[in-house]
Amino acid sequence: MNEVEIIQIVGLALIATVLILVVREQKPMFAFLLAAFTGIFIFLYLIGKIDIVITVLEDLANRSGIPSIYLKTILKIIGIAYIAEFGAQIVRDAGQESIASKVEFAGKVLILVMAVPIISVIVETVIGLLPAGG
Repeated sequence: MNEVEIIQIVGLALIATVLILVVREQKPMFAFLLAAFTGIFIFLYLIGKIDIVITVLEDLANRSGIPSIYLKTILKIIGIAYIAEFGAQIVRDAGQESIASKVEFAGKVLILVMAVPIISVIVETVIGLLPAGG
């Protein structure tokens, strides 16, 4: 089923690309909107697929005894990365490279902020494993 879905997504992207190339000369704003809506449609379609992955990961975390807060944080970090990249690409499509760079930077800062608790636990665990007397 994944092969059919990627063929559908690529087909939609190719059709949208041809339409954008045809329309861009006469109506650049319409071409941008078509590109943005195509990207949003693909993104929203894939969110349903991500739910399946999240369910499997939560099940694995529960069975392994990993606290759910860590899994949720990691999933949020992945979500921020995808959304920031998606947003930056849309802004880039509009020709605004400097704003796209700022969106990517904001995503990186938010990821760092969310990662601090996990990094703290890792550092504390490593310190706990070191011999006390040194």
